[in-house]
Amino acid sequence: MLYPSIDALQRTIPSKYTIVTVAAKRARQIQDGKAPKVAEPKSYKPVGQALEELFSGDTTIIVNEKNNG
Repeated sequence: MLYPSIDALQRTIPSKYTIVTVAAKRARQIQDGKAPKVAEPKSYKPVGQALEELFSGDTTIIVNEKNNG
């Protein structure tokens, strides 16, 4: 079973699309050499580490609302 589960992540971030997008961007940063923000990640893969960061609250999401008018 994967940790954290999608159900657990959706308690804090309701949109699956947002979870995937943010995790992918953060995983790319980790893969490019940035250190994971979780002290002892359970996953050794960047995507798993990014999801753990989202679940623990170590990675925040900034919503940029643009007016398309």
